[in-house]
Amino acid sequence: MSKPKVLITRRWPASVEAKLQERYELTLNLDDHPFSLAEFQAALQNYDAVCPTVCDSLPAEVLNVANKRCKILGNFGVGYNHIDINAAKQQGLIVTNTPGVLTESTADIAMTLLLMSARRGAEGDRLVRAGGWTGWCPTHMMSSDVTGATLGLIGFGRIAQAVARKAHHGFGMKILYVKPSPAEQAIVDDLQAVRCDSIEAMLPHCDYVSLHCPGGNETRHLINAERLSLMKPSAHLINTARGDVVDSSALIKVLQEKGIAGAGLDVYEGEPNIHPGFLNLENVSLLPHLGSATIATRTAMGEKVLANLEAYFAGGELPDRVV
Repeated sequence: MSKPKVLITRRWPASVEAKLQERYELTLNLDDHPFSLAEFQAALQNYDAVCPTVCDSLPAEVLNVANKRCKILGNFGVGYNHIDINAAKQQGLIVTNTPGVLTESTADIAMTLLLMSARRGAEGDRLVRAGGWTGWCPTHMMSSDVTGATLGLIGFGRIAQAVARKAHHGFGMKILYVKPSPAEQAIVDDLQAVRCDSIEAMLPHCDYVSLHCPGGNETRHLINAERLSLMKPSAHLINTARGDVVDSSALIKVLQEKGIAGAGLDVYEGEPNIHPGFLNLENVSLLPHLGSATIATRTAMGEKVLANLEAYFAGGELPDRVV
């Protein structure tokens, strides 16, 4: 019996690619280029399973292509707002994701950006590399304390809770959070976390605000000019969630005007095309979407996709089925 045909749209860790190669008739994207809409349409017509990433775009015009062979999209990533889920449902396409395995690595990047922004780490690195450092001075590059400061979390799922643990137990930070319903009492007790009634109620009390909500139409520009204006002038905004949660133009404006002290970003609207306004700002730290970029985490993500594919082709229950 012939093996199912599987396409992965970007290169994965070699160990996972090898396992896929053993089990399936696998096609790799050897030069690792981003797929065009036409390439995705052709993939859906020619493969039993297509495995996209969180930076691929699969709108309705792609998913509605005629003569579709594909029955499952094994998404490499937790977020799936890049896939038109309603169109996938209408087309009978199964969509899976990779929850649970990237919690700690993404939380680590959130804390990295928080520290970089607080202590002006990226700015200092640029200064030294440019040969502009003239020596230690008591008033040079003064920055903000992290220990004992107040951290506000918008969203309080697995990643946000991991950030809260690192911040509270590691740095003695006070934890505020916004979530539609209260978190489990044991978690609240461990973190001494306080739930706020709304984003607006929380922002004025925070020294740092970290975003941990999904992307999509419901959260697009959740952080806008009005909400940024509620933050302290000394506060910092951290985003490791999805780029479209933040209105880039509004954030650039408030950073230019020193309405807040700084920002740390790992995700962007329209990435990898970053708003050029960010590039000349000293008070923003920019990373290239590194949240899950550890060897162990990316391998575990690939193994999650593999498990979902194996369950599908065996006719079993898919562990991470979204649609």
